[in-house]
Amino acid sequence: MPKNGLFISIEGPDGSGKSSAIQGLATRLSQDGFDLVLTREPGGSPIAEQIRQVILDVNNTAMDPMTEALLYAAGRRQHLKDTILPALAAGKVVISDRFVDSSLAYQGVGRNLSQTDIWNINQYAIQGHLPDITLLLDVPAEVGLKRIYQARNQRQFDRLDQEDLSFHNKVRQAFLDLAADQDRIHVIDARQAVDQVVEDAFQVLKSSGLLY
Repeated sequence: MPKNGLFISIEGPDGSGKSSAIQGLATRLSQDGFDLVLTREPGGSPIAEQIRQVILDVNNTAMDPMTEALLYAAGRRQHLKDTILPALAAGKVVISDRFVDSSLAYQGVGRNLSQTDIWNINQYAIQGHLPDITLLLDVPAEVGLKRIYQARNQRQFDRLDQEDLSFHNKVRQAFLDLAADQDRIHVIDARQAVDQVVEDAFQVLKSSGLLY
């Protein structure tokens, strides 16, 4: 177990299968004796979950993009303070469904805001606390949206799911651009069966030397 914990984020466009992959990966790591905390964004703590409800409410279609970006940063700060940092201090492995890269992709590129501005407001929120490693589950936007439509009775259909294909294409490319720029981000082909995605994710973690 890492002395100071380990912070793993799982990123990807909508419909990339993050939830299923996280559950599978958590099972593998738990079997190997790691003490895990599974969390998510937006949300991850009581106050941050309330912010999540505002952000994703399908009735809030008039929300200004800058307001959206600030709400994500505010929720992230609370999530970090309440959940992530205490878990890391206790030496646990934190797996978060999304973190700051999602804001850079969705608000910085998807909403046509300045990535520099998005980075700056999030730096104020996270104060340099980035994931130790990020697994990016990549899937073409068309595939992701088809999955969302097929699973509409099993998952929450939120405000961002309602965006058109061009929005989701921009978000996917933004994630890939981030991965090309940052060594901590590892791309995994999420078009594969869930079991293979989990295996690929596990092998990336294993080869990183951060856990094993």
